[in-house]
Formats: sequence, structure tokens, C-alpha cells
Amino acid sequence: MFVSVKGAELFYSVQGDGPACLVLSSIGTRPYERQMPAQLSDRLKLVHVDLRGSGRSTGDPADLTFDALAEDLESVRSALGLERIAVLGHSILGALAVEYGRRCPGSVSHVIAVGTPPSGDMALLSARSASFFEEDASEERKRILRDNLSRLPKDAPPGHAMLAQTPLRFFDPRIDAAPLFAEADVKPQFFAHLLGRLAPAWDIRVDSGSLRVPIFLALGRYDYAMPHVLWEGVAPTLPTLTPHLFERSGHQPFFEEPERFTAAVTAWMDLKR
Repeated sequence: MFVSVKGAELFYSVQGDGPACLVLSSIGTRPYERQMPAQLSDRLKLVHVDLRGSGRSTGDPADLTFDALAEDLESVRSALGLERIAVLGHSILGALAVEYGRRCPGSVSHVIAVGTPPSGDMALLSARSASFFEEDASEERKRILRDNLSRLPKDAPPGHAMLAQTPLRFFDPRIDAAPLFAEADVKPQFFAHLLGRLAPAWDIRVDSGSLRVPIFLALGRYDYAMPHVLWEGVAPTLPTLTPHLFERSGHQPFFEEPERFTAAVTAWMDLKR
């Protein structure tokens, strides 16, 4: 289904039943449709949305600002005929979920950020992540990563490089993650804008007093891409934020611990009504 917004057509798909939750996507909706727990779609209506300029949505990604994002998502909410809606963002898309909630506290009931860092400074995040991996990861995990990277050709596309990094992203360092991302629709221009212009200036601590919507922060103990240690000293300063560490997960606890993820998220949503 599509929703017309200023300068774009936004694609969305619906999965499940119950209170609605927007699931933000920048790689097409299919990978997240596949990875979201069946238990979660039994409790929530998951509305998977391709952000403008990504997946099957049209529009120029350079037009995407946090304000434009909020307007886009408000159009989707309105098209669904809902007064209030939750929003889920994975990885750096969690920052976009936070900013939608910041701008629209009257219509956003809950923000769920999964594997999200506290800021979008990618150079800083990369350095801290590498340091944590070196300090914390087992020798077996490090060896598997070295072996995976050594087999990559020089001109390997970004998707292949990401799959080689499974020891950084999953509890099981040997997992074959390729089926999880089948049918991904990656638009390089979108990521150039998101990671090069939109995210770097973002920091959840800036104007934190304007965060009024409750935020659930799901972190994986074995996430070395966006490690939980990034939040040390940050999470306690944000009164609306509830952190939850999943002990047998990496970057995608909704896939690796589906039952625990569903139980934790839905219990929190019930508590924060």
C-alpha cells in the first residue's frame, strides 16, 4: 500500500493485529517482515514503512530531515485512521523513531529503539565498538571474523561485507544471515544521506528535556556493532528511557530472542499506557 506525502509516495505493509506500531525500514520492508517475531505480530499490528527515498518508497532522500520524517509518519498514521501509534526503529533508525516521538508526543504512544546508539557520530561509534570487541570478544569469535573478512574480495559490495561481519552482529558468530536479508532493497543515496548528513549531528542527550514519550531501548549483550557500553553514563540521565539487555542477542534481539523480546516489549507497553 502507498500513502501520498509531499514529494513522495511511501510504501507500507501490515502484519498482525492489535495496537499499531510503525516499523521503520531503509532496506525495503521484506527483511523486517521476515525477522519480526510471530509472537509480536500476535500482539501488535506491525506497519512496516519504507522511509522516503528507500525501499519501494519514492522521493529524494536528501529531502529527509527529522521534521520531514515526522510529517511523513504522521501521514501514514492518518491514513491508518489512528489517533495514536507506537514506533520501532532498529539500529540508527532508532534515532529517527526517537525524533518522531520527540516531535509528535500527542500521537506517538511509545518509542522502541533496538540496537540504537546514543549518538550518530559514526567515527566515534566505530572506534568504541572496535575497542569493545577487542576487550570483550572470545578468541573464537575474533578468529571467525578474521576468516570471514579474509575471504572477501577487494571489491565486495557492502551487503557482502555486512554478512561477513556476523560475529559482530549475532550471538551465534557462525550464523548464515543471508536468508534474513533476502529481498533487501538498498538505495546507496539514501544511506549516504542518512549516515553522512542526518545522523552525524544527532545526539539523544541534546535537549533531552523534550523527550516526553516513553522509550524502550533493547540492547544485545553480544552486539559489537552498536555495543551496549555506548550507553554507560547516558541511559540513567534520560528519565523516559527504559533499557533492557538481552543476554543471548547481538544487534537484532527481535530475531535472536523473539519470545523474550516480545514479552519485554509488550509488558513495558502495558506498563507505560
